[in-house]
Amino acid sequence: MTTARQMKLASCHDCGLLSRLPTGHGHCPRCGATLHFRKPASIARTWAYLIAAIILYIPANTLPMMITGSIVGTQSDTILSGVVYLWVSGEWPLAALVFFASIMVPLLKMIAILLLLITCHRRSHWQPQQRLKLYRLVEFVGRWSMLDIYVVTILAALVQVQSLASIAAGPAAVAFAVVVVLTMLSAMSFDPRLIWDPLDDEQEHTGEPHDAEH
Repeated sequence: MTTARQMKLASCHDCGLLSRLPTGHGHCPRCGATLHFRKPASIARTWAYLIAAIILYIPANTLPMMITGSIVGTQSDTILSGVVYLWVSGEWPLAALVFFASIMVPLLKMIAILLLLITCHRRSHWQPQQRLKLYRLVEFVGRWSMLDIYVVTILAALVQVQSLASIAAGPAAVAFAVVVVLTMLSAMSFDPRLIWDPLDDEQEHTGEPHDAEH
């Protein structure tokens, strides 16, 4: 099987036009964007975003996410304490949704990106099609990781309109939002074509088509 890289072809990341790159670099004839066979420094940038996200994931889950003030005092809640409060209050579906979207989704995304990075570093031939599907899933679910920020914003608007109390986002909201952005950037920086490069290189050396299920 002949690949686009072997044929000196590259698609534009901006407009999608397929162009020939005899020298390995150039510009898109349609929109002028810089063309590459692979995203430059993809692995390094993905590692940088991922490590930063992992570091900020800790304060995002340990610092207060929401600070509520009323005539009886002030209360600070982390993401987990909010989930526990919802669960104890009988709001099980909402508690499960917040727990999954605000705690599990970012964690699973970081684990998935870490798996992709490690296998690409090791030039693994393991399940390339499944790893590609995993990457597409990580990209798809990225937007749903902001559920906690949406909940805090809606509650703050509703409560302040009714003048019942005051609700403000805590420091964890900033850390959490940055974690979501960093994981999205790490997914965008990762070049999924790197998954197939070890198989293509093996094909070039052996002259035999690679087995995608190897």
